[in-house]
Amino acid sequence: MIFSKYQNLIATAASGLGLWRRIVPASLVTVAIALSFILFIGTPPAYASLTDDRFDGTIYALYAGNGSLVPPKVKLTDSFKRKKPALLVFYTDDSSDCKQFAIVVSNLQEYYGREADFMPIFIDSLPSEPSPDITNPGHYYKGFVPQTVLLDQSGKVVYDAKGQVAFEEVDAAFRKVFDLIPREKSLPLKRRIVNELNIELSK
Repeated sequence: MIFSKYQNLIATAASGLGLWRRIVPASLVTVAIALSFILFIGTPPAYASLTDDRFDGTIYALYAGNGSLVPPKVKLTDSFKRKKPALLVFYTDDSSDCKQFAIVVSNLQEYYGREADFMPIFIDSLPSEPSPDITNPGHYYKGFVPQTVLLDQSGKVVYDAKGQVAFEEVDAAFRKVFDLIPREKSLPLKRRIVNELNIELSK
């Protein structure tokens, strides 16, 4: 009689354990599916695009493939002391024009980076009012991005342009600073695609 009761208890426990083993995996699968659905619906995909004004990251690293440009390695005061030409490029990371122009700046550095100082200036780092100090980049900023300013060896502004400008236009300004012959009279430019975002100029 007692033995029969123990058999019934054991059978009941075994049945409950089997049911529990079936329920737990099913519950875990349901939770996993629910979480996957929430993540899929609730998290927007991240797209990096040259043609919108969204913040994607540091544009010189992301779009120009040249993280060495930012932050600038020298200050404008250093360029004045060494009597070295300086290219100031005022930019922001959430501007499509700045994203596209970053490639041009990187290409210019390839040619003139050893003889001129390249200084991409993030406009949020500038004071709210223009600086009277000619060794302060804020002195040259006119409220637009991108804005490109080239100073010669004496600190004189020889080029100042707003918006996207062609490589050849800034290149011509550099050539006047260094007293070089015009580009069209030297080796022709050959463009080759590095990837879908970057275009590199080869000599």
